[in-house]
Amino acid sequence: MRIEVLGSGGAIATPRAGCACSVCVRARERGVPDSRSGPSYFVHGPDLLIDTPEEARLQLNRAGLDHVPACIYSHWHPDHTLGSRVFEMNLDFLSWPKVARPTDIYLPEQVAADMRVRLGLWEQLTYMQSQGIVRLHELRDGETINLNGWVVRPFRLHENYVYAFLIEGEERRALIAPDELYGWQPPAELCTRTGAEPAPALDVAVLAMGLPEFHPLGGERLIPTGHPVLRTEATFAQTLDIVRQLHAPRVVLSHIEETCRMTHDDFLALAARLQAEGLPVTFAYDTMRIDV
Repeated sequence: MRIEVLGSGGAIATPRAGCACSVCVRARERGVPDSRSGPSYFVHGPDLLIDTPEEARLQLNRAGLDHVPACIYSHWHPDHTLGSRVFEMNLDFLSWPKVARPTDIYLPEQVAADMRVRLGLWEQLTYMQSQGIVRLHELRDGETINLNGWVVRPFRLHENYVYAFLIEGEERRALIAPDELYGWQPPAELCTRTGAEPAPALDVAVLAMGLPEFHPLGGERLIPTGHPVLRTEATFAQTLDIVRQLHAPRVVLSHIEETCRMTHDDFLALAARLQAEGLPVTFAYDTMRIDV
């Protein structure tokens, strides 16, 4: 299994339009790995796309992916869904009769319910289904998907409109939690394998970084005391608490917001500091490939 980070940014991608801060200026000048597009992953093996941000078309082109057999959505938020039109790639517009290679789109129970009332997402998906571009599959909570011999299990987080994904196969287990870790406590089954001797339950965990309340290197406060976002979004410190509970031998933090005010080099320095403290953390960047 290989997890390809198509987009490592968050709701506020880097560079932010119109921003003249040093991080955004550098991102415009240098591109990847300092620039970050919206949150998305392609998992080779099950050949599964997770989420379609606005930049999905550009991401798939950059990755050389000419077809997406399957896609699943973590939640309805626009930074994870507004690129759903990308599946028009499945239709040869000049052919007649129409020739299409549809994508199977899997919608966990609450995601399907939210898409019916948010952002016109349901109309977009059902229209594409009527054109033979996609096939929609609604999943009840607890259902799994079998893709090329890999089992994908969506499950709700504490913010129960959001799903994370456990992907298992070939004696490998990966957790991908694209966003919204606020209040989540990992269950025991994701922390330790049962057996003769305790062992980590996961080979890799890909998690949303969370918002740094304080700059992770300089220590200065980034989010004002009392800001309402601290009551709804996980902080970077809270995410590190989750990392400690999971005991995974490798953790990649993604969904990195422009508001972190950090360059790729800054994240390399931060990863070195965390690793010296015993946390096996690295930070995602667009085009990163994680072999599991």
